[in-house]
Amino acid sequence: MFENILLGITLLFSLSMLTAIAGGVVGGVLIGVLPGLTSTMGIALLIPITFSMPPAVGLAMLGGIYLASTYSGAISAILLNIPGTPAAVATLLDGHPMTKKGQSTRALALATFGSCVGGLISVLALLFIAPPLAEFSLRFGSPEYFLLAVFGITVISSLSGKDVEKGLIAGVIGLFLSTIGNHPLTGFMRFTYEIPALYDGIPLVVSLIGLYSIPEVIDMLVTRASGEKIKLDTDKSNPFAFLPEVIGQKLNLIRSSLIGIMIGIIPGVGCSIGGFMAYDGAKRSSKTPEKFGTGCSEGVVASETANNAVTGGTLIPLLTLGVPGNPVTAVLLGGIMIHGLRPGAELFTVNADIVYSFILSLFVSNILFVPVGLFMAKYCVRLIQVPKSILAPSILALAVVGSYAIRGSVDDIWIMLFVGFCGFVMQFFDIPRAPMVLGLVLGTMAEGELSRSLALVHGDVTAFLLQLVTRPISAIILILCAISLFQGIKQQLRRN
Repeated sequence: MFENILLGITLLFSLSMLTAIAGGVVGGVLIGVLPGLTSTMGIALLIPITFSMPPAVGLAMLGGIYLASTYSGAISAILLNIPGTPAAVATLLDGHPMTKKGQSTRALALATFGSCVGGLISVLALLFIAPPLAEFSLRFGSPEYFLLAVFGITVISSLSGKDVEKGLIAGVIGLFLSTIGNHPLTGFMRFTYEIPALYDGIPLVVSLIGLYSIPEVIDMLVTRASGEKIKLDTDKSNPFAFLPEVIGQKLNLIRSSLIGIMIGIIPGVGCSIGGFMAYDGAKRSSKTPEKFGTGCSEGVVASETANNAVTGGTLIPLLTLGVPGNPVTAVLLGGIMIHGLRPGAELFTVNADIVYSFILSLFVSNILFVPVGLFMAKYCVRLIQVPKSILAPSILALAVVGSYAIRGSVDDIWIMLFVGFCGFVMQFFDIPRAPMVLGLVLGTMAEGELSRSLALVHGDVTAFLLQLVTRPISAIILILCAISLFQGIKQQLRRN
């Protein structure tokens, strides 16, 4: 193995490899900052460019795009309260409140360094423990996936702020929206009203754009119309001055990284869920959980560390088993196979030089997006100083273009505006939006896996419930769900 690592290092430091990594990181940061341009879209658009490159160089470029775009979604989330990518949704909870306090530079620095640490730890996991971890992920069946979704839904209580009831309302709205479209197993249409755009359900990215951008635009216009001026004093400190603060959160970094890696290994879960679970873990273990949601540094570090740790985790089943962990790695799998490579044992033996140079290039990408991200964020900070009369229509234009770009459908723009109006109503009544996002993300997964589980036992509910307590992994997740609910109730009683 160490011979293969040395072989990968010799390939890594060639001029073509370093140029490809740098190009991928810069492109990835730009993609992640703009709402609507996801990591999946960026890799899909740029795969053709890699056709003429050697396999190792092409994969290094695609890896740089993946990691950098996952991180840079936090920039617009922190500055504008609009997640650049779904992975940055949990970062909104404390990132934007820090900006409102005049701590935008600090928030961006915490997000950048946390992302770097999470990414590096996940690449180490990919390098040394990929095969056994990938084999463990194969033990997850439909009951385990269903309970994992339920466990994620229990996080809603910690995302609800001071009013758990409103958080539960938002979560139920998200769960309802997840049922729109065809049934994942039978294909039966629900709540579509014969509108073709709803046949495949409400697109997650379109929903995120509307849910967070439209309320911000309306708020800016109302604030300007009322004559109220909100001046955001940006922090002029050197971003590297906040590195000791991140390093000081050792337990938070390790816990969030492990959560991200494990979530990444399990196919179909995703970065956004990893961020929410890490955020929930940080809040539950914090000595001051009441500060979360008001601009708490622990929340920003936890969510960003976890969602970047997911990236390395998703590559473990991809490279060892050929099983993509999320839509991004599904596109990346196509890029790997286009270059004539086949995931599995053969990839780590016959093509060891390529795969190890690719894994090592991820180390460089994780380190390189720190200066690139901080440099670009330095200029992005000026966005919050732009007059609202210019910023509001610009955000609206980006929201419209981003929504249309997902599927090239005008109907998605109308969906975005409708969800955005719902988000404005929720903001008006002080209903948190994060539980709605979690319900929308996990509702689809929970319903699909529940349907498959029941189909496997021919609809016998008793047999299904018996599976939940007799299968070891299911039983462990069930216990975790119970603990999570108990802690949520305990915190609510303490607040009351």
